[in-house]
Amino acid sequence: MLDQWVKDWGYLAVAAGTFAEGETVLLAAGYASRAGWLELWRVIAVAVLAASAGDQFFYWIGRLWGGALLRRLPSLQSRLGRVLLLLRRHPGGAVVAVRFLYGLRIAGPILIGAAGVGPARFAVFNVIGAMMWAPLVAGLGWGFGHAWEHVSRRLAGFEQGLLLLLVLVVLGSWLGRLALRALMRRALARRVRRGAEAGEPPREP
Repeated sequence: MLDQWVKDWGYLAVAAGTFAEGETVLLAAGYASRAGWLELWRVIAVAVLAASAGDQFFYWIGRLWGGALLRRLPSLQSRLGRVLLLLRRHPGGAVVAVRFLYGLRIAGPILIGAAGVGPARFAVFNVIGAMMWAPLVAGLGWGFGHAWEHVSRRLAGFEQGLLLLLVLVVLGSWLGRLALRALMRRALARRVRRGAEAGEPPREP
């Protein structure tokens, strides 16, 4: 049954989801904690640890290979100005802010690493951001579950159906991002081939 699957694998799903982007996974976990399938404090603890580790991972990618990534990935370079503006205003606050900004959940730490923010400063504010983000998102899921109880109390099995829908939304969103990235890579490869065939040097889109 779905509830047993969530009890067995829910915390692992939270860790895997929040390591990268994870808002939808964490919302679903907060809802599941209201249903009694997970414990809210454990959901938050796992999310804080995994989200902190994930951003540290992407930060070091940016710090070590940020220049090469910016040259190869125009979509990443297009976000650089936004991150640099945040860093100029408040370096520590920028580390916290990118966790809450759409489109910068993964790109943000990479760009912050590439911009030269020190490891110690990033580590401190990264944990602070995770400790703010995880309770907020999980709490929203828990609160939604609490409110929904008053609506669905007489609809047997509806909670499981709603959680299943959330799981499908997470899966669909992840598969959609993979497909979009694959299409962008193919389009860029075709453009490079056409330029090579025409005798033109390759240019970034």
